[in-house]
Amino acid sequence: MLKLDFLVFFVPLILVSCNGLIKNEIEEKERYEVVGLENSFEIDGNWNKPEWQEVKPLIINNFKGDTPKFKPRTQMKMVYDATNLYVIFRVEDRYVRCTTTEYNGPVWEDACVEFFFSPTTASPMDYFNLEINCGGTPLMRYNASGQKSKSLPPEVLKRIEIAHSLPEFIDPEIEEPTTWTLEYKLPLEVLSQYSAFDVPKTGTVWYANFYKIAENNSNPHYITWSPIGGVIPDFHQPEFFGKLEFK
Repeated sequence: MLKLDFLVFFVPLILVSCNGLIKNEIEEKERYEVVGLENSFEIDGNWNKPEWQEVKPLIINNFKGDTPKFKPRTQMKMVYDATNLYVIFRVEDRYVRCTTTEYNGPVWEDACVEFFFSPTTASPMDYFNLEINCGGTPLMRYNASGQKSKSLPPEVLKRIEIAHSLPEFIDPEIEEPTTWTLEYKLPLEVLSQYSAFDVPKTGTVWYANFYKIAENNSNPHYITWSPIGGVIPDFHQPEFFGKLEFK
């Protein structure tokens, strides 16, 4: 009876502890508040313009895989209005290379910033990945559970207004310290062709992660905003997305 009493007492305790850990992990996701706007503004890649001055940045600083010899510092800001998302990155970088110029090409090999996001709480494992290299060339796909990933065609990607401070093509790489910006306006209508997304408004929550990557240069690195699991750098892990809280 002693062994049975022990199990009756401790098994529920273990289950409660495990549930508590799971709950804490969910509650402790990275969070970023996305401020709403009434009016649109010009997309020009200017990090210091008035529209961004009062917006709090998030920092992309969780290194995955081998630690690079130089650690880029990457910041991101986001706001929204009734029809668009506005995003800007500022990267303090070195060893910058950029050779992909075709839409949906391997932009992740270049100096690149990425926005992965699940826009519906009903299907948090379904997500978009929008990746744009420092030269302004985009890749975007929609990934639905149990389905093949869908690349958004060039005619759709051209609707994303993109501004970048560096040239479209950079080779050989820029070895010296270089600060670059990338800004874009993403029409929400683009998403509606693929997902019944939760429309951004006060109280809406999306799940997302932001990344800085460069694979094909002399300083390869993989950096995330919200920490991800596993040993091998794999950004396609929506279970580790943080929260975007629209205000």
